[in-house]
Amino acid sequence: QVQLVESGGGLVQAGGSLRLSCVASGIIFSRDAMGWYRQAPGKQRELVAGITRGGSTDYVDSVKGRFTISRDNAKNTVYLQMNSLKPEDTAVYYCNKLAAAIRWGQGTQVTVSS
Repeated sequence: QVQLVESGGGLVQAGGSLRLSCVASGIIFSRDAMGWYRQAPGKQRELVAGITRGGSTDYVDSVKGRFTISRDNAKNTVYLQMNSLKPEDTAVYYCNKLAAAIRWGQGTQVTVSS
């Protein structure tokens, strides 16, 4: 069964850190580039970080220097380390393949208080 399960979100004060995890099942994880996306209330979902199957990474400008994406192919897991969090980072965070997205998971809520 194809499934993405995100976890690790929560409520944190501005300047704090969180580490998100996403476990994928039903796909050949090691072959796929993966990304972390977020959707804030009233806004469209946006891609914030991506990682190729070879480990190359890229980030949207607003999170560069603060967020780090990584992957563990043995665990079918992609991570997002988020540091120096800002209130504008508040959103539901999702992971998915960068190409040919599969069914979205439930996401994990990140709330950053000022």
